[in-house]
Amino acid sequence: MAQVTLHGSPANTNGDLPAVGSQAPDFRLVDGALNDLTLADFAGKKKLISIVPSLDTPTCATSTKVFNQRLGGRSDVVVLVVSADLPFAQGRFCQAEGTADVKTLSMMRSRNFAKDYGMLIEDGPLAGITARAALVLDENNTVLHAQLVGEIGDEPDYDAAIAALG
Repeated sequence: MAQVTLHGSPANTNGDLPAVGSQAPDFRLVDGALNDLTLADFAGKKKLISIVPSLDTPTCATSTKVFNQRLGGRSDVVVLVVSADLPFAQGRFCQAEGTADVKTLSMMRSRNFAKDYGMLIEDGPLAGITARAALVLDENNTVLHAQLVGEIGDEPDYDAAIAALG
């Protein structure tokens, strides 16, 4: 279990992010066309997984736009933004903000992703959704970088995540 804060108030996650060097757990998340996607759908690509509570918050919006801007156009990398938002809301956000180079994925059908990645907030006002994190996987889904952002309102370390992609 890890502890994060929301405006200084502590909240606990159900576990810890996958460790650097470990295999990332598979997942089943929902895309904008309501398809279930797994890690196999992104085979052969490096993955930056930006885990956010909701795109409808300033920090989540900012981090999505930064990763889109800094990694957009790289054919060897896919940026996956995972949140509790419905796919329809994610689509509206991406259209309004011009973030076409990220792939948003929703936990609408299950919280298993949040549980398996140790990111499910178990108490406090955000219980039931995720803490904020940046995770980088290689082409074979080995974890190259894992950052749990201690204060949910803070942005991830963009430079460290992007550097891990090579």
